[in-house]
Amino acid sequence: MNLFYQPTIAEGIDHLDAEESRHAVRVLRMTEGSLLDVTDGKGFFYSCQITKADPKKCVFKIVEKKNIPQRKYKTHVAIAPTKNIDRTEWFVEKAVEIGIDEISFLLCKNSERKAINLERIKKIAVSAMKQSQQAWLPKLNAIVPFAKIFNELADQKFIAHVDTANRVHLKSAAQPEKKYLVLIGPEGDFSKEELTLAFEHDFEKVSLGANRLRTETAALVAVQILRLIN
Repeated sequence: MNLFYQPTIAEGIDHLDAEESRHAVRVLRMTEGSLLDVTDGKGFFYSCQITKADPKKCVFKIVEKKNIPQRKYKTHVAIAPTKNIDRTEWFVEKAVEIGIDEISFLLCKNSERKAINLERIKKIAVSAMKQSQQAWLPKLNAIVPFAKIFNELADQKFIAHVDTANRVHLKSAAQPEKKYLVLIGPEGDFSKEELTLAFEHDFEKVSLGANRLRTETAALVAVQILRLIN
């Protein structure tokens, strides 16, 4: 199934954007009468029929609408973007494919990257959502100073920290069907001040295993662990 994205379909927008239209008409050679599978990224799949096969503005009518309920748990990962942005983008792509609800970006004391292109990140997330045939697009937040992340609500709050004395693994600490917030630090790890601040805000220090992981790998491991325990 080729899945298309139209976030405002519920508001009466009955056509694909120029990029999606070109793919449907020029690449897939769809014509009037062809069926389209569309998602709004907000929990709905739509079965649609093309009424105007224009490569600049492919118009359709809705034939059927299907709601996909959200998961009983929510995963929010706040990650310090890597110096090599390709690695952060890789994390976003794979995390969306596996299943994540929210991604935030942190500006930490040891951060080597202080800005991200959120529009590009969103395009990668949309592509991954369509590739993995999902109806929910994760919430994507702009980069914020480390202390700002404490405004986010969660049932369980974890901070992944490289610490040989840390024996509490995420898979043991996390309880099923909760709203999780996991902090993943930069290549230079969190500073002592940041760790202290996190502990003061009731974050639990957890391990992701014996191996030392890259930032983007650690974030993806956390996503997968939380998915598996649910």
